[in-house]
Amino acid sequence: MTNPLSTVRTYFATRRAIREREARIEREMAAYDTPSARMDMEAILARHSTHEARELEEILRRHIPAGVLRYHG
Repeated sequence: MTNPLSTVRTYFATRRAIREREARIEREMAAYDTPSARMDMEAILARHSTHEARELEEILRRHIPAGVLRYHG
């Protein structure tokens, strides 16, 4: 039998870890702020499946002007 308090603590610890990971990735991806850097990242993402690159492409789309990142699907 699982302790409900332990389950809640685990849930919140997991959510915190996910938020910290997402914030770290957002900070790292923000460094790709020049056209050259964006093209480099785009080339890296093109080597991976759409499923694998989806999260990073979404972050880049939030940080760069529309149309700069081409779709590789």
